[in-house]
Amino acid sequence: MLQFYIAKRKFAIIFLMLLFAGLTGNTQEVKSSQPIWWFGGSVAANFNYFRGTTQMLNEDLTVPTAFHKGNGIKPYVSLLTEYRPNKIWGGMLNVAFDNRGGKFNGEVAPCNCAMTLSTNISYLTVEPSLRLAPFASAFYVFAGPTLNFNMSKAFTYTQEKQTDTRGDWSSVRETSISGQVGAGMDFPLSARTSAIQMILSPFVSFQTDFGHAPRSVESWDLYTIRMGTAFKFGKRGKSTPAVSPAAVMAKPVIIPAVVGEKEVQFSVRAPKVVPLKRKVKETFVLGNSVFFDLGSTEIPNRYVKLNQTQAISFKEEDLQESQPGNLNSGRSSRQLVVYHNVLNIMGDRLRANPQSSITLTGASGRSPTEGKIMAETIKQYLVIVFGIDASRISTEGRDKPVNPSEQPGGTKELALLREEDRRVDIVSISPELLMQVGGISSSFLKPVQITAVQEDPLDSHVIFTATGAEELLSSWSVKVTDEQGNVQSYGPYKKDQASVSGKTILGNSTQGNYNILMLGQTKGGDSIRKESYVSLMKMDDDPKQEGLRYSIVFEFDKAKTIDTYEKFLTDIIAPLIPENGTVIIHGHTDNIGDEKYNQSLSQERALGAQKIIEHALSSAGKKGVKFETYGFGKDAGMAPFENNLPEERFYNRTVIIDIIPGK
Repeated sequence: MLQFYIAKRKFAIIFLMLLFAGLTGNTQEVKSSQPIWWFGGSVAANFNYFRGTTQMLNEDLTVPTAFHKGNGIKPYVSLLTEYRPNKIWGGMLNVAFDNRGGKFNGEVAPCNCAMTLSTNISYLTVEPSLRLAPFASAFYVFAGPTLNFNMSKAFTYTQEKQTDTRGDWSSVRETSISGQVGAGMDFPLSARTSAIQMILSPFVSFQTDFGHAPRSVESWDLYTIRMGTAFKFGKRGKSTPAVSPAAVMAKPVIIPAVVGEKEVQFSVRAPKVVPLKRKVKETFVLGNSVFFDLGSTEIPNRYVKLNQTQAISFKEEDLQESQPGNLNSGRSSRQLVVYHNVLNIMGDRLRANPQSSITLTGASGRSPTEGKIMAETIKQYLVIVFGIDASRISTEGRDKPVNPSEQPGGTKELALLREEDRRVDIVSISPELLMQVGGISSSFLKPVQITAVQEDPLDSHVIFTATGAEELLSSWSVKVTDEQGNVQSYGPYKKDQASVSGKTILGNSTQGNYNILMLGQTKGGDSIRKESYVSLMKMDDDPKQEGLRYSIVFEFDKAKTIDTYEKFLTDIIAPLIPENGTVIIHGHTDNIGDEKYNQSLSQERALGAQKIIEHALSSAGKKGVKFETYGFGKDAGMAPFENNLPEERFYNRTVIIDIIPGK
């Protein structure tokens, strides 16, 4: 028993060492262009452990006292094949000579004679296993069944004062099925650039006793702790494998680029088809603030102001179809025109709902008195132009808004924050005027429905991601080469992500296959290059295909999380998503604050929205919905609005949800 106690301790220690090496030993990670198929062999020691009861050895010999426990160390030798299509998962197959022999603990016969029993029972074993490298490193775990075909069933029985008896066990199972789990670590023996790659792989495994009773009689069973080393070799593929024209990048392809001890991972997200435009119905969240220029208590000229005659014919519905601009991933002039009609929209709603009322809260950043004057300016506009009863509109003045952008102790970009705090907030408890997006405390007004054609939608873009580039590279660029050898160049880029319209890449072509070459320059002056491939095809315009767009707008409040909008996402958005549809979720921030923080914040909020929607879809039994989720942070090129005006910055603090039909 002592040797098996030691074996168990070794098993635990080796497993922990392999796990630690897998977590920290990224320098041993299998890099790009590694072989997919590996061949070799392994040798190991089987630490076999017997338990149960055996007394009748065969038809000719039943010993006077039953044997119960035992152990032994025997050899294991295998030929192996491994299949590794990527760095995470793969398969293993071992065909082995597997000796499960050992010696039972000694017993004493009734004659007070010592007796012993040993065996060399062995098998031809076939072991298919699933191989997983959970950290995408050299550490891996494996598990699978074992198919055992008996080869030897010999035993030796000795009893004091008697001649030794050698024979074969009776009732031995010719075949049995059991299972194993284990872990290993790949240590390369050859240079990464060598055509033939060689690996030495120490491993440990546990062969369960479940299903492994050697005989069909009595209750003898056994389990094994195996410790050994495998030698593997494989031939590297070409660094630029050919891709057929039909090969479409439906999922990102991760290609590592090593820089020192860290690595840049390059991936490409390309659409299967490139929609040139799409009719979109947007539920546009209507903010509740009118921003005033510094030094003025008059409504700024950018807000649309009507005379009494124009106000009589003004209808909110007129804004749905008649305003200019697109809903593209660049600047949304259409939405801004709608927002700058906020006073006219409010006048129309108050006129249509005579039981409703509002409070105008002005904050000047200087004094409550000036804030009150700002609020009164808006009140007079609604009373005079739209004929709203003055008793339905109350006003008040403050130094700072209830939810200010400038936070106590803040020292950066105070001019922009104070510009946002010089405003009049429209507050109401009338349900005809509100949209409870963020729960009962939501300050946003009832949204406006906008219908327009979205040019160059986000799902038509090819998105390049070079994770780690901002930290490790001084710059990187992309060269896109078609089948005729024509080259398009994009960049240089300094951030981790860049986007190019699929329409731009295709140009006048209706479809094409493209080699994507990423060229990077490390901060130490070294060059890296990685390749990928995309196939693009233009989608024919379908006037019946209509997308939906919803936005969640966040105030300047770090404590306000995506969970605030769970009811809105669950009850309003999720039911509109069709089975087999696509949902594109992209988070944005304004240009205030730290770039990395904003990137993380936008990603966190976008992923949080996806999680809530996925849960709602699962509860509803909807299937086949695909998600594409991005966090663009303060990236000005991807932001929905400019950042010149305070209202634009407000609308850039957003998570946008695009629902695309399943076709």
